[in-house]
This record gives sequence, C-alpha cells and structure tokens, in this order.
Amino acid sequence: MYCYIIKDRPTQAEPLDMLKSGLPYAAVLSREEWRRHENRFDMGIEHDPDEDLILATKAEVNYDSITGTFSIPRRADLSGEDAVFAFALDEKGIVFIDDSGTVHNLIEMIASTKRWRYPSLERFLCDFLTQVVKNDQKLIDQYEHELDKMEDAIVHETGIEIIHRVNEIRGDIRELLNNYEQLLDAAEVFEENENGFFVEDNLRYFRLYINRIERLKDAASGVRDFAMQIRDLHKTHLDIKQNNIMTVLTIVTTIFMPLTLIVGWYGMNFVHMPELQYTWSYPVVFIVCILIVVVSIVYFKIRKWL
Repeated sequence: MYCYIIKDRPTQAEPLDMLKSGLPYAAVLSREEWRRHENRFDMGIEHDPDEDLILATKAEVNYDSITGTFSIPRRADLSGEDAVFAFALDEKGIVFIDDSGTVHNLIEMIASTKRWRYPSLERFLCDFLTQVVKNDQKLIDQYEHELDKMEDAIVHETGIEIIHRVNEIRGDIRELLNNYEQLLDAAEVFEENENGFFVEDNLRYFRLYINRIERLKDAASGVRDFAMQIRDLHKTHLDIKQNNIMTVLTIVTTIFMPLTLIVGWYGMNFVHMPELQYTWSYPVVFIVCILIVVVSIVYFKIRKWL
C-alpha cells in the first residue's frame, strides 16, 4: 500500500496519518489490500474490479463516489497488453486499485516533477491524467517523421518495405485514438461534478486537460490520414510501375507481331514459293523487318508511348 497526502506535491504518509490529515489524499492498493481495507475509506460502495475484465477507461458516478477503470496502452508497445487498474474517489481523495505498479510509478513521477502553489484533488487528478499522455505528442511527431521518410522513399524508389510498417502505424494510432476518446469521456465526468466533490473554481483543470486531449486527438487523426495517403501513394506508384511494364510489353509485342507473321509465312513448307528462289529475297525480307521495327518505334515516340 502506498499512501500520499496532496500538499505542494504528493507526499508519502502512513495510512492512518493520511486519513486523519484532513487534506486530499491518494492511495494505491492491490486488489487484496482493497478487499481488506476498503471500509477505512468510507465510500459506501462495494467495488471489486477484476483486472481481466477491465477493457476500457471509464468513470461512473455513484451516489457518494465516482468509480471507474483505466486501460492504458503502453506507449512502448501500443499493440500489446494495456496497463489496467481501477479507482474510486470522493471529496476526500482517490483510491487506486492496481496490482501492476503503474499508478505508483505515475504518482512518483508527479512527485518528482511537480510542485503546486495551490494543491487540490482536482489538480492532482489533472496532473495524473496528463502523466498518462505526457510523451504522446513526441510519439505522434515520430510517426509523422517516419511517414515523411516513407513518402520520400516511394518518390525516389529506394525499395524499402512500406505497407507493413504503414499498417503498424495505423494500428498504433487507432489504439491512441480509442484511448483519447475514453480519456475524454472520463474527464468530462469529472468536469460535470455531478456529486459536487470538486471545487467549482478548480474544474478549469479538467477543461484544460480536455483541450489537451482534443489537440492530441486532432494530431493523431492527422497522422492516421497521412498514413492512409502514404498507402494510397504506394499503391498508385505500384500501379504506375505495372502500367509502364505493360506498356513496354505491349510495344515489344506490337513490334514483333509483323516480324512473327513474316517468319511464320516463310516458314511454311510449300514447294512452290517463288520468293525462295530469288537471289535478293533474304536481303529484302531483312530490310523490310528493319523498316517495320524503325517505323514502329518512330510511331510510338510520336504518340509519346515511349
């Protein structure tokens, strides 16, 4: 169990001191610890989340508490398993139920990087939610930069693998967008303040967070659209290459069709073919074949097929 009093920063304290301090608090308990100690927090609920059943980030308003879950894609592997935990809060503080250690790490990061002039539960929640998406703008920029390189590779035909990586990026962006939608819903529940747990003046923190998530969502949507454009560009480029190949094959076939006709014609085994007896038959046929090739090439160049 990790217990924090929200002062100018989250400060660790003993459980009993935390509950008696009169200050907002944050506690991190395992599921087993929550079962044993939930009565201490006097939230009037029975909340026993099963990690295997946590599938989304959400917040639900109860009579005298707000409960919910977090399912956060790990930024190092967005396609892998999410970090999942639950929470319950009232006007006194928030309790996280987490067996993974994720929440403890996030709070410790806040404690080491933040110092508040006006500490409050609302400010803590805002910074906690912000910590979840702290490096997302950098991640989105990295994806955009990678897609820029892919676009250059397609234009310059460097032959690098494109489609597989584009699909991976689209999948990662989809995970981020789903997470942003869920975080927005949870933050809006906090902002609505239906139970009156939060100070009205401090609701602006949730509005600032919502604005930040909306900006990240717009940026991620832009990268998703860019990835689709790269995929379409790659397909178009392949189609152009295939069309060029088909054009060359068509031209070659067109040139050799009359030559094949001549070869087939004079390859017939008829006895009475007078041309076979002429002295100049071979040179004439040779010259005619050369003329056919030259005329065909000139014609194709005039028509800009070559």
